Amino acid sequence: MRVALAGFLHETNTFAPNPADLQAFQQGGGYIPLTEGAALLEAGKGVNLGISGALTVAAERGWQVEPVLWAGAIPSAHVTEEAFESIAKRIVEGIRAAGPLDGVFLDLHGAMVTTHLDDGEGELATRVRAVVGPDVPIAAALDLHGNISRRLVEMVDVLTGFRTYPHVDMAETGARAARLLDDILRSGTLPAKAYRSLPYMVPISFQSTTMEPAASLYRSVAQMDDAGTAASLFMGFPAADIPDCGPCAIAFAPTQKAAEAAVDQIAAAYGEAESAFDSRTYTAAEGVAEAQRLLATGVKGPIVLADTQDNPGAGGAATTTGMLRALVEADAQNAALGLIVDPESVSRAFAAGEGASVALSLGGHPDFPEDVPFETEAVVERLVMDKLQATGPYYGGTWLDLSPAACLRIGGVRVVVTSQIAQLADREMFRFVGITPEDQSILVLKSSTHFRADFDPIAGKTLVCLAPGPMAFSPADLPFTRLRTGLRLSPNGPVFGS
Repeated sequence: MRVALAGFLHETNTFAPNPADLQAFQQGGGYIPLTEGAALLEAGKGVNLGISGALTVAAERGWQVEPVLWAGAIPSAHVTEEAFESIAKRIVEGIRAAGPLDGVFLDLHGAMVTTHLDDGEGELATRVRAVVGPDVPIAAALDLHGNISRRLVEMVDVLTGFRTYPHVDMAETGARAARLLDDILRSGTLPAKAYRSLPYMVPISFQSTTMEPAASLYRSVAQMDDAGTAASLFMGFPAADIPDCGPCAIAFAPTQKAAEAAVDQIAAAYGEAESAFDSRTYTAAEGVAEAQRLLATGVKGPIVLADTQDNPGAGGAATTTGMLRALVEADAQNAALGLIVDPESVSRAFAAGEGASVALSLGGHPDFPEDVPFETEAVVERLVMDKLQATGPYYGGTWLDLSPAACLRIGGVRVVVTSQIAQLADREMFRFVGITPEDQSILVLKSSTHFRADFDPIAGKTLVCLAPGPMAFSPADLPFTRLRTGLRLSPNGPVFGS
């Protein structure tokens, strides 16, 4: 079986300030950098990405693999037209140049919006279909947060989405999609498909499959495999002002009746879970105070505070200072925050040298008047020029280049300051600058949920905090203008278009 493999991933926050240009995909930002041709066989091996799972199945099933291109960039504002057209053209032309194919595997996200297209994945799949024709099966692996269009479902023959959040099953999902493709190749039979839009959005901090009700919802989806139905529940990425934004259920089954029954079952369970998708949040000051209270009552640290509204994994810039200010103002001790992206402060720290004190204007976000740079005197504890290997379940062995980087100490608070951006979802992102996360009393993480995969095992308690930042916690707080009429913006919340 001759199968072409390609990938193009981006989760687009249409309210964020900074677009994803070609350089963003070349750098990767937590993904493997843009890779083409045979080099993809090595770069995609043994990491927690869909392409890795597909390569494993390809070897097991004896495929003749035609590696084309894989690119991913950290979530941000729209993908630029130049970046999309350049990468899409290289994928399409690479598939064309591969010659006669038996199948195509696409590793996608599902929530890509470009400056000229609402539906990046649907457009890419349409172009790929035009090249390979109607008879070559196409399979896709997708993110749980995909805003999946009917167009994409029509263009591919089978797709499947992640079933965990934190996404510890990215490689597993790629393998599942590849096995589904292999089944089609060997049987010559295409499955029936069904699609359902679902009625309400959920804040991403409460979508975690380590908690209820999402845990039970996704267990039920996985159990459908036993009946020969490939079902997916897509929670959607709520920071996208496009008509396809929002959750949906999709199923592929031997019969149309079975596919329809599967999406009906998912839709019913999702509807019943609406009121359970809720939990407590804290302001920055409230979160720090609660952490100190818990520690004083004997709760073992670290107490983890999620700085969810500046999550780089959802369009945050990793520059806001609300949580840092709250820590310093509360005289927090044995606390660490990661990470703030500020190349200028890193440069000043390098100029001062390890052990020196340096005056800094640290971080700050221009879109938030209350989030001016934090003026401070900091001790330079560690300077780093090396890459780090993120060994936790989410990044799954990926090498991250955040350097030059520094560990700065402000009173009892240590801050990881870097030159490059990535979501703080791995303990190694503290260790590489000399901070042992397990020994801290309080840890502040610029992340919404992915951190749970590596930090839940050490956390005495986790609190979701709402310091000002570019990724609004609740979809109901976003200025939508283009959603589908009738979609509820939060569980039991306001209805768009009413």
